[in-house]
Amino acid sequence: MGLVSRICAVLVTIIAFQTIATDAQSQALAAISGGSGSAEKTTTTELPEPLTQDAVREMVARMSDDQVRNMLLDRLDAVAAAEAQSATPAGTSFFGRLHTLWTAFYSNPLDAIVKLPTLLQKQGQAIGSFVAEFGGLSGVLKMLGLTAIALAIGFGVEYLAERLTKRWQRSQPPSDTATLQESLKFLFRRFMREIFGLIIFYFTIRMVGRALLDAQQMTFVAPLVTYLVWWPRLGAAVSRLVLAPQQPAMRLVSLDDNWAKFLHKNLVGLILLSGFTIFAIGFNLNSGHSLAETRLGFWLDTAVYIYIIFIAWTARDGLVELMRGSDPDRSEYDEVVARYYPSYVIAVAILMWVLVTTLTGLGKVDLLLKGAHYTTLFWLVLAPTLDMLVRGLVRHLVPPMIGQGPIAERAYRSTKRSYIRIGRVLIAGIVLVLIANSWDMNIADFTAQRQGFGSRLVEFLMTLAVGYIVFELVSLWINRKLAKEQTSGGPVSEDAAGGEGGGAGGSRLATVLPLLRLSALTGIIIIFTLLAVGSLGIDITPLLAGAGILGLAIGFGAQKLVTDIVSGVFFLIDDAFRVGEYVDVGGTMGTVEKISIRSMQLRHHRGNVHTIPYGSVEKVTNFSRDWVIMKLMFTVPFDTDPNKVKKIFKKIGAEMLADPLFENDFLEPFKSQGVLQFDDVGIVMRGKFMAKPGTQFTIRKEIYNRVRKEFAENGIEFARREVRVAIPGLDHDDDLSDAEKQAIAAGASGAVQAQIEDQNAKK
Repeated sequence: MGLVSRICAVLVTIIAFQTIATDAQSQALAAISGGSGSAEKTTTTELPEPLTQDAVREMVARMSDDQVRNMLLDRLDAVAAAEAQSATPAGTSFFGRLHTLWTAFYSNPLDAIVKLPTLLQKQGQAIGSFVAEFGGLSGVLKMLGLTAIALAIGFGVEYLAERLTKRWQRSQPPSDTATLQESLKFLFRRFMREIFGLIIFYFTIRMVGRALLDAQQMTFVAPLVTYLVWWPRLGAAVSRLVLAPQQPAMRLVSLDDNWAKFLHKNLVGLILLSGFTIFAIGFNLNSGHSLAETRLGFWLDTAVYIYIIFIAWTARDGLVELMRGSDPDRSEYDEVVARYYPSYVIAVAILMWVLVTTLTGLGKVDLLLKGAHYTTLFWLVLAPTLDMLVRGLVRHLVPPMIGQGPIAERAYRSTKRSYIRIGRVLIAGIVLVLIANSWDMNIADFTAQRQGFGSRLVEFLMTLAVGYIVFELVSLWINRKLAKEQTSGGPVSEDAAGGEGGGAGGSRLATVLPLLRLSALTGIIIIFTLLAVGSLGIDITPLLAGAGILGLAIGFGAQKLVTDIVSGVFFLIDDAFRVGEYVDVGGTMGTVEKISIRSMQLRHHRGNVHTIPYGSVEKVTNFSRDWVIMKLMFTVPFDTDPNKVKKIFKKIGAEMLADPLFENDFLEPFKSQGVLQFDDVGIVMRGKFMAKPGTQFTIRKEIYNRVRKEFAENGIEFARREVRVAIPGLDHDDDLSDAEKQAIAAGASGAVQAQIEDQNAKK
């Protein structure tokens, strides 16, 4: 009987722990107890009543080994069939699941409508059960009276605490011209005072309530006070901090008085309605009435969403104004978000109603009873306003603009947008974590399991988010450094350069940083894209191998490209040129306008743009590095005193060095270098000056103007080319008669004419 004992033990375990309510099990029982077979099997396999372990042991003891084996096989087959049927429901297909979800969705409100006529009756029964449980009407009235006493004591202690902490708050709010810091200080003090009072109120009623009420009464009073008193008051305090309905000058958001008061009042009302919904559902459950019995929760929850839609639709203009804010640097994205925010709130409310209705129809109400749907709704609606808060903080906390001009303005706006985008990613992550926690989902544990597409998708999104933040931080740092370099030592404008080119270039960082930004951001994108793809479970080894092969192919097939890139790297290392400098590359002259990893672009001062690969550059002549010496030449008649000209040059140099328009451009003042040479016309006098690159042409123009003016004032003329005729034997040239002058003129005219004819003949 050893085999019988073992089979008996197994059979007892199966009968004790497996349900026999399914159809498959019922069929198995029928086959065992009522099917065709021997009379012995029919009489010995009937289950005893009641079904206890002793009765089963006694039944098995009367059976043969074959009967026990057959009965065990039938029982195991039935259990396997039942498990297979439960594991493969009819709705495993996509359309089957859609049908299940649709049925769950519409059956819930349909059931609530069907039970609506009996709602008051069922709710009255729930209240009657509650009254009976707490000792009748007198017991309930006594409990409510004690609750009122506890609340009165709590409010009294809170009032005394506020009086004692009066010094925390100014007696009068700041004036209308108060700064943001003064407004924040006033509002924060008032908010902390209210929070302090609420904490005192909470602990007071908690201690007094435990002293006046028993444990059973506290199960009713504690949720009542929490959801209908404490939470609405906390919400009102937060609303007063942000909206400041009674102090327009202190308001932290862009709203007029009408919408601020409307939103404050209705937000408190919404919190009160939501709290009453949670309290009413808990009240019915504690009174022994299921949710499906009255369907009160469905109607109250629906009222919450309808109230949200009413607020969003009525105050749509105010919400648009709120989301738009007062930042003058709003982007088109900010305008779109502000314009459609009321519609977004309405859509979120409708979707949450659909979700809650479907989950209720599926019977998954455990998390709904904890208010997970309200937490999700709260954070989804609040997320765009947090984005507006980030924009406001960035506007006031971002460092001031560096320098002036369009470059500084573009850099300042780019810096602000980078901070805003980083804040948006962080807000999105925090909101998702809070929503997941409200549904009892730990994202860290979820991703650590690395099982299923859901966990891999979450890890994929987290990797992309981290990569995006790193991308923005690197871009932010480089852009800020680049803006600082460009505004502090940027190239001189064409007006300052006199339209001749040769302006001063930017700094070395201003030249290298754009290439560094491109390389760094490209590397970040590639690295985090590969990490994100790998987090999905995709093997990235073939991608890396393919990238290596592609790199080798490019290296062998594009040697000229490699030459250009390598040459450009060494040119930048040698600091041969910078953006904005005027250079000569193999006879091609122009200002360095743009550099890339392969080539440079030169713009001639007449507008032509030349693109030159680095590999074809043999020599670079830089006209804009450090300093420029310009030498000017002036030709004066032979009878001019050189010392007098030298004094004039020195005077002009001293005057221009003292001129505010030019004093910062000179490195050495304009001065004379004496007589350079004698030519056929006169004496060539030379002067020179040393200046910053890009300013020499403007200085030269001014020197020309001042020299002309000084020469005119001192009776010095510029030498001009003249034709002189020498007549041999004419000794009295100082007192020629008119006839002699006419004869000389005619002779000179004839000589000139003969010279012209001779030149024409030679041609």
